Amino acid sequence: MIRGRVGGLSITEAFGGLLICLLVALFGDDSQLTLSVFVLLLGLKLVWTGDGLFVLPAAYAFHWVETSIGLIYRAAFGREVPTFVQSDYRPMVLIALGCCLALAVGIRLGLTLIKVDDRQDRPEFAFSFGFVAITYIISIFFEGTLIAIAADYPSVRQIIVTADTARLGILFLLLRRLLTPTPRWFWIGGILALEVTLGITGFFAGFREPLVLGALALLEIFDRRNAKHWAALTAAMVAGVAIGLLWMGIRGEYRRNFIAIDNFETSRSARLQSIEALSMGFLHADSESTWETADTLVDRMWTVYYPALAVERVPATIPHTHGEILSAALVHIVTPRVFFPGKPELQSESEKVRKYSGVFVAGAEQNTSIAFGYAAEAYVDFGVPVMFIPVLAFGLAMGCTYRLFERLIMHRELFVAFGTVAFWMSLYLFERSWATMLGIALGMMVYLGGPVVLLDRFLMIRHDRDGRNAEPLLYGDEHPSSL
Repeated sequence: MIRGRVGGLSITEAFGGLLICLLVALFGDDSQLTLSVFVLLLGLKLVWTGDGLFVLPAAYAFHWVETSIGLIYRAAFGREVPTFVQSDYRPMVLIALGCCLALAVGIRLGLTLIKVDDRQDRPEFAFSFGFVAITYIISIFFEGTLIAIAADYPSVRQIIVTADTARLGILFLLLRRLLTPTPRWFWIGGILALEVTLGITGFFAGFREPLVLGALALLEIFDRRNAKHWAALTAAMVAGVAIGLLWMGIRGEYRRNFIAIDNFETSRSARLQSIEALSMGFLHADSESTWETADTLVDRMWTVYYPALAVERVPATIPHTHGEILSAALVHIVTPRVFFPGKPELQSESEKVRKYSGVFVAGAEQNTSIAFGYAAEAYVDFGVPVMFIPVLAFGLAMGCTYRLFERLIMHRELFVAFGTVAFWMSLYLFERSWATMLGIALGMMVYLGGPVVLLDRFLMIRHDRDGRNAEPLLYGDEHPSSL
């Protein structure tokens, strides 16, 4: 057996990565695609945490997908989306890949700076299975309620939105319990089907997170020799792509129903009926219509079009802003509206697209916003290569924060649930602005991480005092073996 390491990579990893890149170079006929695959493989290695969790690699991979999916789609199916012909996309793809790499390097530095003592005696479970199941059932009745009322309370909107996200942590805890010691596929499938239904009947695409959480929970116990594990992971990926395609095909008409039909927003049954009717129409469409929907989905996910136009105009037509956008975002997140109710609103994403990309897109007057993204903002602010410094700094902060919470939260399942939800929500989207990305990350760490640490401390007091004789409803390590 060949043993050894090359620059931190094992011989097998280095050889496998090189082989994949060579195959892409030979059959992909696109140097940028080869570079993109290299950035993916290197980034996945850099963000690997070594603690059995896959949230950082998964978030990085999705982040990377939004920079490269157009290249992959063209290589796989020979179809070009409008971005290829309507913009000089190549410079922006290189910038986007640079951002991915800077983010990964920053995360690796952060993970390395703070050490976690693996020898500590850490309780595995914080709650009994029954308590988790009951809490999840109760949370279903509040699904979407907090988001709906958040707009009425702008001063505490971020707190309300973050509290609503905590429901995903409860879902993740339940899925983890159902996967061990023996997976209960029937219950897992039923819960995910329910969550996808709840998600797709909302205004936004809320079906993605349950599938991602299910896949991340499965990866924790994944056995490469187990055919059922492969089948479940494949099913989650296929379901994600299929539902995403369906949503893209019906969302325009479905969203119009929110405006055109009375009580549509408040009636779950009306929304289900609308989804069913629109889905039947989409499924009976001809193949060319389906391909056109796939083109639209890929072009929507490949968020380089407007940034590419901005790269052409800055600094040739419009000068760099020398940090104005990032500075405004930093001021915005350190002055929470709960303490500064009179602070002004940030410039909308659509206004940035109009100014820097030169395209008059729909904006606040149409109650919408077109994504510009942190990469475009960083380029407009500083240009290459200085723009990569704040991206690296953000990655560094996220890597340090990950290890910090791993040290602070003693119960394994509490850290896994918090870490998975908080770091997925904070990192997975490439298209976010600085203000949104920094705001979500800070909100997750303060409004969700803080309470989780306090809860963990309370449970550790009980654990140290009572050990295994603690109250079973609130504390226990039994498995759902009775299901």
